Amino acid sequence: MVKTKWTVDASHSSIDFSVKHMMIANVKGTFHNFDAVIEADPTDLTSANIKFSVDLASIDTRNEDRDGHLRSADFFDVENHPTMTFTSTSIGKTDDEEYNVTGDLTIHGTTKQETFKVTFEGQGKDPWGNEKVGFSAEGSISRGDYGLVWNSALETGGVLVGDKVKISLQIEAQKA
Repeated sequence: MVKTKWTVDASHSSIDFSVKHMMIANVKGTFHNFDAVIEADPTDLTSANIKFSVDLASIDTRNEDRDGHLRSADFFDVENHPTMTFTSTSIGKTDDEEYNVTGDLTIHGTTKQETFKVTFEGQGKDPWGNEKVGFSAEGSISRGDYGLVWNSALETGGVLVGDKVKISLQIEAQKA
């Protein structure tokens, strides 16, 4: 198949994350507003170009006070850094439908190279004849690498917010 441009169907896609809270549990959240352009042969992503942009103000952890704190200068500082972006730089096939996608992730004005495990989930046509593809991705980052270092010490030892953030994407895209 030839490299084709795909656009994310946001109503059938998600960008989720989890981070340790009080060193005993995981808090989960999602970003509601994001966009991506994928230029790829979905059956062989090794030559793909992938660009993501996430509106950080769209964060939702099911707690408005926490979401407000995450939008503040203590964390994302969305007034000065409203988006998180990812641009692929290299893609290696690890088996029939899995890839390591490496790229430049920018958060809070800092860009670092990160690698995500991406799985091609399949391809087909919807009931209206639109060609669709599905991908999932998993990875983790250190929030401290991006200057997101706010924390609070706990009486019992440890900290309120973990450094490791697990990221999970479910993407359905439509041929542009």
